[in-house]
Amino acid sequence: MVVLHSDLNNFYATVERKLYPEFAGKPIAVCGDKAMRHGIVLAKSEEAKKFGVRTGDVIWEAKRKCPGLIIRPVRFAEYTRYSREVREIYGRFTDKIEPFGIDECWLDVTHSRTFGTGEEIAEKIRRAVKEELGLTVSVGVSFNKVFAKLASDLKKPDAVTVVGQEDFRQKIWPLPVSDLLYAGKATAAKLRELGIQTIGQLAAADARLISSALGKWGETLAAYARGEDTSPVRGEEERETLKSVGNSLTHYEDITDRGEVKRLLYVLSESVAARMRDAGLGKANTVHLWVRDRDMGDHTCQKKVRPTALCGEIAEAAYALFCERYTAGKPVRGLGVTASGFDLGVEQLTFASLSGDYEKRARAEEAVAKIREKHGYTKLQRGIMYEDPLAVQMDIRGGRLSGLKGRDENK
Repeated sequence: MVVLHSDLNNFYATVERKLYPEFAGKPIAVCGDKAMRHGIVLAKSEEAKKFGVRTGDVIWEAKRKCPGLIIRPVRFAEYTRYSREVREIYGRFTDKIEPFGIDECWLDVTHSRTFGTGEEIAEKIRRAVKEELGLTVSVGVSFNKVFAKLASDLKKPDAVTVVGQEDFRQKIWPLPVSDLLYAGKATAAKLRELGIQTIGQLAAADARLISSALGKWGETLAAYARGEDTSPVRGEEERETLKSVGNSLTHYEDITDRGEVKRLLYVLSESVAARMRDAGLGKANTVHLWVRDRDMGDHTCQKKVRPTALCGEIAEAAYALFCERYTAGKPVRGLGVTASGFDLGVEQLTFASLSGDYEKRARAEEAVAKIREKHGYTKLQRGIMYEDPLAVQMDIRGGRLSGLKGRDENK
C-alpha cells in the first residue's frame, strides 16, 4: 500500500493572506470572538510562530509576544471552500480520499502508478496546490496511514517526506511516543510511567506490560509503533457503508455549563444527520455519546432510540445520555456523537411513524437541508446555535469539526 497524508500548512492563516494579499510577510493570527469569550488563537502564520505565538493563546497573551500581530476573525465558509478546492486536486490522482479534518486528508495512491511513484505524486500535489490555490501543503508518503501522518509532520512547511519500510526505524522510532497518532496526553503519561519515552521503545515493549496498563488499546498502539497499521484509506463509497457515523470535537477550554454542552451536541448531531442523509443510510436505532473530561478521562455510553435520521432526535438522545450517565463531575473537554444500527431505508412501520409526528419533523429537516444546499449551511440555523457564533459557522460535513479544536497547528 502507498499512502499519502496531506496537511495544509497554517491553513486558516494562509487562506486569510490569500484573500488579503496586503498581509503577506506579516504575523497574523486567526482568533475566536473575544466578546463571546472565545478570544484565543486558533491558527497563526509562520511569522507569528517565530515570536512564540501558539494555538490556544489568549489574544492579549499573543499580542504581548508579538506586538505587531494582526488579528483576523474566523470565517469557516471560506476555509471550507478552499478545502474543497484542494480535495478536487487530490481527486486528479485517486478516488481513495479520506478527510481527517478540514485541512488534512489521507490518499491511497497504490493503484495510481500512471502518475508516478508515491513521492512523485506527492510532489505534483504539493506544486499544484501552491501554484493553483496559493496554499502550501506538507505531504507524508509511507506504507500505512499512521506513518504517513507522522511523515507529514516531520518537515514543514511546503515539503514532501518519505518514510519507507526500509528506514522507518531510523526516522520514526526516535520520536516521542506522544507524536504517535491517537496517543493522547493521558496515554503518553501512562507510558512514561512505564519508562517508555519513544515510539521505538513502545514498539519493543513487552506486550503483557502494555496490555496491563492500557488494555486492548495499548496493544493497538504498539502495533502502530511497529508499522503494523493495516487500516484502509476509506474512499467516499466505502465510508457510506460504515456501520456507524459520528463526529467529535475537542474544546479549547473547560465546559462547565450544560447549556453549552447541549449546543455542541446539536452541532455534532447536525453533522451526523447530514452524513447519514448524504450516504443514504436511512434511520439509526442507536445513539452513542463520548465525553472526555478535563483530566483526559474518556466516558462512553449508548441507548436505543426509535429509528431516526433527525438531528433533533439524535441530539436529544445524546443530551439525555449526558445528563443521565455522565457522573464524573469534572469539566468537559471533548464531546462526540455517533449513530448506528441503520435500516438502509428498509423500516418497520410503528405507531410512532404512523402518527405523523416523525414525518412532519422529517419534512421540516429535509426543507432545511435543501435551503442549505442552495444558499449555504450558515444561512439557516437552529435558534440554539445563535448563542455561539463559532457554532454557527462550523462545517458540519468536515472530517472533524474544526472550529473548537485546541490542538496546536504546527503547520
